Amino acid sequence: MSAKTKRLFKKLISYSGVFFFVLAAGMLWWQLRDKSLSDIAHAIMEIPVGNLLAACLACLGGYLALALYDRLALDYVGEHVTWWKWMLAGMLGFAISNNAGHAVVSGGAIRYRLYTRWRVRGGDIVKMLTLSGFTYFLGAAAIVVIGYFLVPHDVFQRSAGLSMGLNWLFGGCLAAILAYFVMTILFRRRYIKIGQIKFQVPTTKMAVMQMGLGITDSVLAGLVLYFCLIPFVDIPFGTFIGLFVIAQTTGVFSQVPGGMGVFETVFLAAFPDSVNKASVFGALLAYRIIYYVLPLIGVGGLFFFYENWLRTRMRRWIDDAKQKIDDAKQKIDVAKQKMPGRSRTK
Repeated sequence: MSAKTKRLFKKLISYSGVFFFVLAAGMLWWQLRDKSLSDIAHAIMEIPVGNLLAACLACLGGYLALALYDRLALDYVGEHVTWWKWMLAGMLGFAISNNAGHAVVSGGAIRYRLYTRWRVRGGDIVKMLTLSGFTYFLGAAAIVVIGYFLVPHDVFQRSAGLSMGLNWLFGGCLAAILAYFVMTILFRRRYIKIGQIKFQVPTTKMAVMQMGLGITDSVLAGLVLYFCLIPFVDIPFGTFIGLFVIAQTTGVFSQVPGGMGVFETVFLAAFPDSVNKASVFGALLAYRIIYYVLPLIGVGGLFFFYENWLRTRMRRWIDDAKQKIDDAKQKIDVAKQKMPGRSRTK
């Protein structure tokens, strides 16, 4: 592939997010064309407080599970940091990448800033990000495969494009899971070199842990929306979680930050016209606020206090160092004045 073709390919990937966002926005408008903003706002206000609190607890559990991605990745590269550090890096990294999209760039930048400060090598941070990415996709792919059998297939029959996309998504996820586990068996204890970095092939045990952690994360994220949705729609959780991960995975592949618009479009398209789409969209907005906005504010606030505490501590170190240097200079000057040779010169 020539350099010109590579640049063109990168541009297509960059602009694909814009294309899918515009497409999803158009489809979303079509789904809600008969609803007003007041209908949607009223739907949000109708969610019981108990359901909102349960959704917040599920969100907290989900971000704790996301932080464990970093703990597993640290074990993979053989590094160790204090528990609160990997929790802060993991939760903040995912809070940023969930909102901004492009997880490797957005979430990776904050992890690089923190982990290099904690003396983790840059190459190991790249390995950690790579393993965390595989952990997410492995868990999501597992639920897509399970959800393919849980979600009634007539749900997507109203749209030939969505039905075909679901079949392709199922086949791709199943093939990816099988390929990953076969790789852990056939290439056990071997390395794959990409550029200057050597990646050790994970063990089958670690692959199972990755899948379990990824499934837990997706289920907890799904519970946030489920608690917001069930006051309006009676849907079995098994069917819901399959639909949720299918919509979520589609949003991730679209390259739109947070899957915004794409996630909602797929989700709304799955419900029949008899369901109040304004209520469903209101639940989706409540889910966005709880799972995306609140963690970014909360963990971002913790990071802000941590940075201020670190700056204050560094200033104290610098002031202490200056004071010690001044004290040492004074002692040297006093010692010079007491030297016999100096007194005779005077």
